[in-house]
Amino acid sequence: MLRTLLAKRSLALSHSQRYLLRRRRRFSASPDPPSSTDAETRKYAGYAALLLFCGGATYYTFPLPDGAKHKKAQIFRYAPLPEDLHTVSNWSATHEVQTRCFVQPEGPEELERAVREADGRKARLRPVGSGLSPNGIGLSRAGMVNLALMDGVLEVDRERKTVRVQAGIRVQQLVDGIKDYGLTLQNFASIREQQIGGIIQVGAHGTGATLPPIDEQVIAMKLVTPAKGIIEISKDKDPELFYLARCGLGGLGVVAEVTLQCVDRQELVEHTVVSTMSEIKKNHKKLLSENKHVKYLYIPYTDSVVVVRCNPVSKWKGPPKFKPKYTADEAIQHVRDLYRESLQKYGAEGSKGKSAEDGEVNIDELSFTELRDKLIALDPLNKNHVISINQAEAAFWRKSEGYRVGWSDEILGFDCGGQQWVSETCFPAGTLTKPSMKDLEYIEELKQLIEKEEIPAPAPIEQRWTTSSRSPMSPASSPSGDDIFSWVGIIMYLPTADARQRKDITEEFFHYRHLTQEKLWDNYNAYEHWAKIEVPKDKEQLAALQARLRKRFPVDEYNKARKELDPNRILSNNMLEKLFAQSDTV
Repeated sequence: MLRTLLAKRSLALSHSQRYLLRRRRRFSASPDPPSSTDAETRKYAGYAALLLFCGGATYYTFPLPDGAKHKKAQIFRYAPLPEDLHTVSNWSATHEVQTRCFVQPEGPEELERAVREADGRKARLRPVGSGLSPNGIGLSRAGMVNLALMDGVLEVDRERKTVRVQAGIRVQQLVDGIKDYGLTLQNFASIREQQIGGIIQVGAHGTGATLPPIDEQVIAMKLVTPAKGIIEISKDKDPELFYLARCGLGGLGVVAEVTLQCVDRQELVEHTVVSTMSEIKKNHKKLLSENKHVKYLYIPYTDSVVVVRCNPVSKWKGPPKFKPKYTADEAIQHVRDLYRESLQKYGAEGSKGKSAEDGEVNIDELSFTELRDKLIALDPLNKNHVISINQAEAAFWRKSEGYRVGWSDEILGFDCGGQQWVSETCFPAGTLTKPSMKDLEYIEELKQLIEKEEIPAPAPIEQRWTTSSRSPMSPASSPSGDDIFSWVGIIMYLPTADARQRKDITEEFFHYRHLTQEKLWDNYNAYEHWAKIEVPKDKEQLAALQARLRKRFPVDEYNKARKELDPNRILSNNMLEKLFAQSDTV
């Protein structure tokens, strides 16, 4: 049977609600002459009203995801909040919705029935995966369907090196499930917790200038659609729809099954060095062409570039013999020292955003990314403080140079740090034989912009590469298989649960992002990753975004397919409706 998860909300009234109830009763009582007690009561009532007003004003300054509007009645209502709301948020807690409908089918028949019933009621049932997308692209207040219970490996063909899986399987589950067959995925994103259905739908990618985005690994799909039920598509069976739906943003059907082209499982050698931009320019073409996987991590306000290369272990030479100059403790010691110094510096001021338990934490047991989060939390928008952290990070990487050997799913991961805002753009960078060098020019302009505008930009700015994709909705879409694309991500960490501080960081991040958009995107033909694009509130900005997307993507073709497969738009959400405004005549 279908499982609908419903989370109960507390029935307790808030302090402000109790105050308003008491105040309403007081005003309905028989009048008495004013007394000093009444005057005192009115004074504190005024304070409480002011506090309530300020709280409401603060509440309305926060953007709600999914195009939702704040309900003023929620602040002043006297009835308890509904019991049957299920809260779903993305990993960084930057987007959150509450819904009464969160469906988790146990098999394809139940999934098809759920979609059919929702379509009959014209009720939204947005496909949502693991909730990892920074922009919450899968969230819908009206209702969601999640395939976490459909996570099986259905078939492995060792000879053809293919695997057929249910779309709710997570990447790491899949990798573990096929390793005994000697197979693995061709490439990986930074983490392994995504559901397969989600990671392909948003155009996710790993790195390697000879490797395509992850949607190119898909060779067949099974979709559950509102209008046509279950359909199977591949490059041989309805190829036009197949390529469109591979990166379909969940709007063309619920991805139920996926067949993936795999590769032989192999060990990789990871080589990490710290370079400079001048050295990178000299060796860029060689680095892209001679390494299976390569990425650059730029550290703002320094000239340090961390270069991470990954290649198969040589069958003849084996893994390299290397003795690091520094131990792991020695590499991180400078960061620990900075944290202790910063605690003393900010301690006298009560330290901005410092956790109460910091004094009890054993600093020597914290990882580098944990230390960085705690350092940033002390004063996240102080440019000079962030620069000192970035310099400590550069020192950490210099002392961490060396080699690491492991299986590809172990090596290609990356500890992204804690909760964060992120924007990532994709743009053409020539071909492998003739790189345009636009990718490095983009970074140089970005770093100059950061310094000129004094943005408290933390590290790293991550740069990766892929070949093109045949999926027309992919940001790396191109008819030429020789084209390469660069992907550049900027971030700001959210290392605190303090609402005011998170709001301030959010505002600064969107200022940062807006400057990159204004100064760089059009000049480099750069478009944001679908899982990181944010819908502007301003109508003129939204219209400009819609027009810009039309220049790059086949919006009319996509909307036509949506109308054929999902005429009632039950798989959509407010984000898709705004990005791809669909007229009734399409």
